[in-house]
Amino acid sequence: MSFKNVTVLGGGVLGSQIAFQAAYCGFNVTLWGRSEGSIARAQARLDTIHEAYIDLINLMDTPEGKNPMIWANGIGDPDTFDKGVCIAKAEAAYKNVKMEVNLAESVKDADLAIESIAEVIDEKLAFYKELAPLLPEKTVLVTNSSSFPGSIFADVTGRPEKYLSLHFANKIWKLNLAEIMRQSKTEDIYFQQIIEFAKEIRMAPVKINKEKAGYCGNSLLIPLVTAAMDLYINGVADPESIDTAWKVGVGAAYGPMEFLDIIGMVTPRNIFRGFAEHPEMVPAYDFKAIADAFDEKIAAGELGLESGAGFYQYN
Repeated sequence: MSFKNVTVLGGGVLGSQIAFQAAYCGFNVTLWGRSEGSIARAQARLDTIHEAYIDLINLMDTPEGKNPMIWANGIGDPDTFDKGVCIAKAEAAYKNVKMEVNLAESVKDADLAIESIAEVIDEKLAFYKELAPLLPEKTVLVTNSSSFPGSIFADVTGRPEKYLSLHFANKIWKLNLAEIMRQSKTEDIYFQQIIEFAKEIRMAPVKINKEKAGYCGNSLLIPLVTAAMDLYINGVADPESIDTAWKVGVGAAYGPMEFLDIIGMVTPRNIFRGFAEHPEMVPAYDFKAIADAFDEKIAAGELGLESGAGFYQYN
């Protein structure tokens, strides 16, 4: 392990999941909350996550649980799955996550600190200013920000060379995606350490070669939920119709409105409020360059499935 002691800063939906998954994979984990109320809410989330792991591990030990739509790669591999071992790891994780309300105490031994507070730019800037003098020299700092690039905050952290983005999907034990994105001042050694850490906590790492608000996943998801919400707020279609159009039309497991329910209303509200208040953060597209890229594929005879090649090879 590159790291031993991991501190998760913020016990919201994803912060609590990250803390539990890291503990499940053997790391010493401290979960910081801003107040006793925050700690209580985080503990309730850990209670729910613990139950979800136990229920899913039991299901994965049945023929039904072998279905790829059910199996959770964040918990175990199909070829080596051992129910008893996984149950023991889940119980240990539930027992060993340390809750802490004192910020300085929470990070005093941290090899890695994972910031997972609300998606509000000004709140993050203020938090990093408070955090910077408290971190040990050794600590690598990552943000789980859903949409904001790390370069906005890098200098405020006091350690831009050790600062980058590590973004998770919701229900990380099932959707075990970790997007690792460096900013211009991130040193390569720390970029590689975070890629390895993602593997060590059973995530599938996606390396982001160039800083992009929204990474890969949310760069795809945000336009989808924006379009869905536009249909909804203008009375064009109700949530069920919107989701049916997407699920049946493209064969997706979830519709955008269902996915918003999974995420919860607070994070997307904060993202869209941020876009409204900081319009420079709204994603822009170079439609000419996109059309040119298609022209290149067509000129090369790479028409997709019908020609045996497109973005992938089919021969």
